[in-house]
Amino acid sequence: MPNSQNDALFILIKTLTKAEKRNFQLAFNKNNTKEDVLFIQLFNTLDKMKDYDEEQILKRIPDIKKQQLSNVKAHLYKHLLTSLRLLFKQKDPLIDLREQLDYARVLYSKGLYNQSLKILAKAKTMAEEQEEVMLIYEIIEFEKLIESRHITRSLENRADVLSEESRRIELQLSSTSKLSTLSLRLYGLYLKLGHARDAKDAAMVQSFFEENKPHLQTQQMSFYERIYLYQAYSWYYYILQDFVMYYRYTQKWVDLFSEYPSLQKTDKDLYIKAMHNLLTAHFYTMNHSKFLVALQELDTFIKANGENFNENTRTSAFVYFYTARINLHFMEGSFQNGLSLVPELENQIAEHQLKIDQHRVLVFYYKIACLYFGSGDNNKAITYLNKIINLRIGNLRADIQCFARILHLIAHYELENYSLVEYLIKSVYHFIAKNKDLGQVMEEILKFLRKNIYANPKALRNAFIELKEKLEQISQDPYERRSFLYLDIISWLESKIAGIPVQTIINRKFINKEKRI
Repeated sequence: MPNSQNDALFILIKTLTKAEKRNFQLAFNKNNTKEDVLFIQLFNTLDKMKDYDEEQILKRIPDIKKQQLSNVKAHLYKHLLTSLRLLFKQKDPLIDLREQLDYARVLYSKGLYNQSLKILAKAKTMAEEQEEVMLIYEIIEFEKLIESRHITRSLENRADVLSEESRRIELQLSSTSKLSTLSLRLYGLYLKLGHARDAKDAAMVQSFFEENKPHLQTQQMSFYERIYLYQAYSWYYYILQDFVMYYRYTQKWVDLFSEYPSLQKTDKDLYIKAMHNLLTAHFYTMNHSKFLVALQELDTFIKANGENFNENTRTSAFVYFYTARINLHFMEGSFQNGLSLVPELENQIAEHQLKIDQHRVLVFYYKIACLYFGSGDNNKAITYLNKIINLRIGNLRADIQCFARILHLIAHYELENYSLVEYLIKSVYHFIAKNKDLGQVMEEILKFLRKNIYANPKALRNAFIELKEKLEQISQDPYERRSFLYLDIISWLESKIAGIPVQTIINRKFINKEKRI
């Protein structure tokens, strides 16, 4: 039975690059023992398969018996990781750093204490340069073990020095852990909640943040302490829709890499994520000029370093760069031009399907649907909205799932599928109510559609004007503004009233704003 989504070995093989496959095969073709031949046969068979199927594997490799298969797979998995580790060692300094600790352990086991301490000292310097606090702690504890059990004559005051280093690192570790936990929990809250829906949501987020925020002086903090602090503040203000403060902390996050340029090379993922958040801040504050500068900076970094990216970094770069490019078209109202990105985006989603999470896919589908809706192609918009509606993802980003259903109704309304709109309204209302996300904007849109499905053109225009006025009043409520982040419903209503495409309305607003600037 196909089970490609759950078989770890199959997934690992499908993520290998040509160079990684070649490196593994060369390593095993040296000995050509019976066991090695079985590994290569299994590797090649899985590499050629589209879906994992054990019955097919056993048919294609008769030398592997059914009771042997799990054992051969486990060994192949281990050998693949060994091969990859040797290959990645050249690109990832952390792998080399951890290897130094292994060497020190081997030397210690042979009774060569001073040689072990020498390697540990070198490794500690490397770890300090890369701000790897956990490894520094591990190295210090190993140094303490050697000094406490053996007479090394390394330094007269060695015990005092190590004790002070240990105390300092313990405090730093505790602080880093608290800050990273705070940042992660706020991110998890955003994935579940989205932006604060009302004063109750905002009070809950504010209370949680104040209770868990460590009171520290940033000048005394390490790189990763400050990173997690800025991340936590970024998520906090993002959830509360305070995009000016969100911008300030994302800029601090990016600026920190200027203070620690070496970290931009060793933690490329974090730098790319920082640039993504800065671009998102410029998008929500509608700062077009700064958005273009940041986008160019991200593009330059990806092109300059792309060859050295691992799969994680490559996937992150794809997700964040394409998100920014689509957002640029939203800012400029150039939806038609943005459609040229869709084929590339579809190919990239397929290429990264084993590594990209459902949240990213959901967001991309919604953004693509908005591109088509903005360009006037409602049929294509519905195609992508249906993909969202059919995703089995529970309450992940329930906010986007709700707005996708609202946009789905509007697209069908534009196509004059009135009977379908009438049929769908009840289920959409039920879905939104179940997710406790029925804000005033959604409620007014649903009322409008239910009341004006079969209205005559003259009455309909007046109804559009009336709805626009209501929504403009509602938009003054800070917690209702989030609705307009997902869907520019005001511009759509203006397009219906004026009888011109919605992208023309948004593009005119953009041009007029740029002229005023």
